[in-house]
Amino acid sequence: MKPIKVFAINFGSTSTKIAYYEDDVCKLTESISHPAEELKKCASIQDQYALRKDAILQFMALHDIDLNDLDSVTTRGGQTEPLVGGTYRVNEEMIAQAASGKYGTHVTNLGGRIAYDLCKESDHAIPLTTDTPSTDEFEPLARYSGLKEIPRVSSFQALNQKAMSRYYAESIGKKYEELNLVTVMLGGGISVVAHKKGRMIDGPNALEGDGPFSNNRCCSVPVGALVRLCYSGKYDLEGMLHHINGEGGLVSYLGTTDIRAIEKRAGSGDDYAKEVLEAMCYQTAKDIGAYATVLKGDVDAIIFTGGMANSEFITSRIKERVSFIAPVVILPGEREMESLCLNSYKALRGEIPILTFEPKEVL
Repeated sequence: MKPIKVFAINFGSTSTKIAYYEDDVCKLTESISHPAEELKKCASIQDQYALRKDAILQFMALHDIDLNDLDSVTTRGGQTEPLVGGTYRVNEEMIAQAASGKYGTHVTNLGGRIAYDLCKESDHAIPLTTDTPSTDEFEPLARYSGLKEIPRVSSFQALNQKAMSRYYAESIGKKYEELNLVTVMLGGGISVVAHKKGRMIDGPNALEGDGPFSNNRCCSVPVGALVRLCYSGKYDLEGMLHHINGEGGLVSYLGTTDIRAIEKRAGSGDDYAKEVLEAMCYQTAKDIGAYATVLKGDVDAIIFTGGMANSEFITSRIKERVSFIAPVVILPGEREMESLCLNSYKALRGEIPILTFEPKEVL
């Protein structure tokens, strides 16, 4: 019997992660880095389409991966109206909502579009996505923002939040549904999420502005000052959205997202670089404390995951502020690609359902 072949793509703010699986076995995984100077040439997220797709096709050619041999191109999903978790077939309605920017602006919104287009060029591959950033398991109180016309929404790295939390539970012989966790994604963006017995009951709109500042996101800034900047005449709508999610955070302060380079500067006597990194850790610790209160202090573990969890500088400074709450577990990296591929494999085998995105709102 021929193996089921799944090709996964996952767009981060400065990278394109790729994995290729045959059945449940990973055959190839790699991350393509996109220099900040290259990305700055793109005026909007959607303008990165050709850059990202060309990089994928070049990778496939280099590794002799034929589109016509694939059974699925699977992707980290885009930002749409809220939907239940699971594995979905990417359709035009999902792509349109993600491209509209109404539910958030992040390069992950390109994932569905490119996966869909690649599958159109394939003999039989179908585009899939699992646990999209719009996965919504919030409890009612989490939705209040303080302005009735602006409810808080669930929009963060749900795929890796779920994958790493489940992995941790399995590693200690527990079920994910038995634990209360505060899981912290330390990636291109930072998101802190409260997991209550298998549900993500509160978290940020990290892909559009909540939470601590990070690599290139400004995140939670003083509201009044932000409103005045929006009306300063310096930015139009697209420019402002890119400014807060593309030109913020470490880029705004230090001109780079390269953590190793920043740590090197800090270790070489650059006190400002050191202070900026420590401020990012400080903000992250504050968020962890806040989400611990969502769980009423009943926290089984605080999990650090994502690329920046490899940094002893960063993890140690956050840990010293939050370890009084619960044990801190450091699980660097991510299991997003594994989750995408294995869930697509299970869906293609009929072990789990392939869900259909049926929007409640037509744009």
